[in-house]
Amino acid sequence: MKRYSVLSFMLATVIFAACKKEKDSGTPVIPPGEVSAADKVKDTVLMYSKDLYLWYKQIPTSFNARNYADPNKIMEALRQYSKEPGFTTPVDRWSFAYKQTEWDDVSSGVAQDFGLNVFFYANGDLRVKSVEPRSPAGIAGIRRGWRIKSINGNTNITTSNSDFIVQNVFNSTTTAFSFEKADGSTVNLSLNAGTYQENPIYLDTVYTAGTKKVGYLVFNSFLGDTSQVYSDFQRIFNRFSQQQVSELIVDLRYNGGGYVSVQDKLANYLVPTNANGNVMMHQEFNDNYSDWNETSLFSKLGSVSVPRIFFIVSNSTASASELLINNLKPYMDVKLVGPAATYGKPVGFFPVPVGDWYIFPVSFRSTNKNGEGNYFQGLPLDKQVADGLNKDWGDQTESALASALKFIETGSYSVVIPGETIGAAGNTGYKEQAVIAGNKKLDEPAFKGTVDVRKRFK
Repeated sequence: MKRYSVLSFMLATVIFAACKKEKDSGTPVIPPGEVSAADKVKDTVLMYSKDLYLWYKQIPTSFNARNYADPNKIMEALRQYSKEPGFTTPVDRWSFAYKQTEWDDVSSGVAQDFGLNVFFYANGDLRVKSVEPRSPAGIAGIRRGWRIKSINGNTNITTSNSDFIVQNVFNSTTTAFSFEKADGSTVNLSLNAGTYQENPIYLDTVYTAGTKKVGYLVFNSFLGDTSQVYSDFQRIFNRFSQQQVSELIVDLRYNGGGYVSVQDKLANYLVPTNANGNVMMHQEFNDNYSDWNETSLFSKLGSVSVPRIFFIVSNSTASASELLINNLKPYMDVKLVGPAATYGKPVGFFPVPVGDWYIFPVSFRSTNKNGEGNYFQGLPLDKQVADGLNKDWGDQTESALASALKFIETGSYSVVIPGETIGAAGNTGYKEQAVIAGNKKLDEPAFKGTVDVRKRFK
């Protein structure tokens, strides 16, 4: 397979470059006759995909990229060819393309919206699931757990009206909300979308469970200002060390992933000292790029070293989050608690510039020290508990956090949370199929991916 021109670009402060061997001139073959600039871009998108895509051999020669509106539609169309042994349907749900200016903002954590994310706690009960502190919603004082009673005067806040909610929460520049706060009082706020820097660390604190000190970290994305994130990691784990934590709870319930490099950093803080120098993960590309395959080793950071770790997860926990969990499994007693198994994305990509787009064809798979991967159906739970959407971050009566703390103290997850109802399929907020479907729609705007932007020169 031919290897084409140099891939080089700047992503935030990290440079990714790939210089590939060429069998001939390396110039894409353009069909004879006049070809529009848009079609040239589409041809190039397909050319790179047939070279880099993990399942490139399954792309038929008849596939015509010019039949699609833009590079993102081409990426979506290629997903159907991701047949994986052991799975009856295509496994790729992620290959995509972004305009370069948009991706530069997303990847560096620069957002332009209300900074408000919502989920259904039950049908007819829409809650604030998270708020970005520097966003318009954060500045207005909105907190996780507040109930949304109306949006632009519309009180039909049900799963059947999810399209309306998505439009006015995520795609609008001005929206009026009526909230019910935790104390039962009502506050009416009109939000205007603004530009702000996201902060993926929502909370870090230390609890006491019985005789044990428990470090708790709520981490919402592996994208963003990596210099600030790394500084925060150092501060947090220094604090955990000073307070002599012997247990860790890492809350990834809405973390859709991001940079492999940030995963590496956090994994090195979390892994026990005795894993230092041992295999963190294996990364495998398609057979055109087998010389890119590599094995990463742990390089322990900080002095926190515990034998067990609890992750709070959900179906929104994806990609780099799952990579972190999987990489730690051979070295720690890893326990997963939350409303649902994780999302299921054991593969990744890197941005490839084509015109004014970046394309992201899935290009590599990852496994841990024991060769474990392929978790396209998600990582299973040790204990299913409700997502306590009616409580703010860090509230020790929030169902998922309370269950992990209870296990640390007593060795059992059993805990009774006021207001929670346990049914055959789980707890309030995720036992109804309508709620599951509604939250899936509300979660669609969130990024899910494992992005590797390391230098590669060949």
